[in-house]
Amino acid sequence: MAVGSGELPKMFPVQGFQLATGCAGIKVPGRRDLVIMALAEGAEIATVFTRNAFCAAPVQLAKKHGADSSQSGKGVRYLLTNTGNANAGTGEQGLKDALQTCASLAAIAAVDVEQVLPFSTGVIGEPLPIEPILAALPTTFSTLDENAWAAAAEGILTTDTRAKGASRQIEIDGETVTVTGIAKGAGMIRPDMATMLAYVATDAVCAPQDLQQILNGAVNKSFNRITVDGDTSTNDSLVLVATGQVDVEPIHSKDGARFVEAIEQVCIELAQAIVRDGEGATKFVSVEVAGGASVAECLQVAYTVADSPLVKTALFASDPNWGRILAAIGRAGVDGLDVEKIKVWLDDVLIAEGGGRALSYTEQAGQQVMDQEELTIRIELARGDIVETVWTTDLSYDYIRINAEYRT
Repeated sequence: MAVGSGELPKMFPVQGFQLATGCAGIKVPGRRDLVIMALAEGAEIATVFTRNAFCAAPVQLAKKHGADSSQSGKGVRYLLTNTGNANAGTGEQGLKDALQTCASLAAIAAVDVEQVLPFSTGVIGEPLPIEPILAALPTTFSTLDENAWAAAAEGILTTDTRAKGASRQIEIDGETVTVTGIAKGAGMIRPDMATMLAYVATDAVCAPQDLQQILNGAVNKSFNRITVDGDTSTNDSLVLVATGQVDVEPIHSKDGARFVEAIEQVCIELAQAIVRDGEGATKFVSVEVAGGASVAECLQVAYTVADSPLVKTALFASDPNWGRILAAIGRAGVDGLDVEKIKVWLDDVLIAEGGGRALSYTEQAGQQVMDQEELTIRIELARGDIVETVWTTDLSYDYIRINAEYRT
């Protein structure tokens, strides 16, 4: 199940960024499960990783290699991703295995090992099957192509039901600047960082400190505003690459805001695609909290509602059981809430005010909204001017089935 059409948009190639997808047979024979991404020499990267204390071996090694390649001045040249096995909870052997995959690709590409960053997704706690990965690397490497975004979007999937991509082009100083990205994720979705794997590339020139600042801002408007099940992966990784192949510097130009906006739009589209494809999802739900005294309290209320099993199951049943929403708001832990001032809507239907059901509310009106595939729960706290939105899903029978059968 998934919400919306799910068709990949037109994926514009990014100059200086190539992709290749191969089959290593890690979990399912014949399935694309290996992706190589090649960065032009001199490309800059910015990264965000999971804050889970049990972060996977590839996350640990990607952090180290990113720092080492920056210090040496050689820069990152390749990103290597495998699916079917997360290489998480695998201890020292997991680090050795991740390093071995990097070393093998580095040898093929004639670069230093720290110029390769590893990424993995799949089952946690099982050893990484090294041999099939190493065997598949040469053939996969030989197919690198700037136009292979769609195939790579398929190659990074696990329990996802469809590929996820987004792409934008803007004109700066007479030059076309491209921003294209892909992501995967369907379960274990919640900040920090709220996706499993995402790769975004642009052919613009951007200094590393500016690139990291742009990425941090984009993440807080996108991947850190989604939740499927309130869980967070051991492998969450997001990479933003600037290949520098188009000779403009948008972050320092009058068009810098448009460049930042393009990256934010791609990240938001990818993040929302993850929610739309949430495991077993039948609804795409925006939870908008307005009138907050701070960002923190708006998000506190939004996530309490979005992650509530009772709210999520009511959404799955298309049941306008608005009492569950009130209960979630009330237990969100925000001090000093005045329930008499709080208002709650389903889309534009006012369902609660003054501490109880709105006089204008009818069950029929609430039902019409809940029957929709996409809807918004709007909450007014009447405490300030802050507004924050979180995107989430319902909780269906299929979510239980998918996760119960995950290792079978």
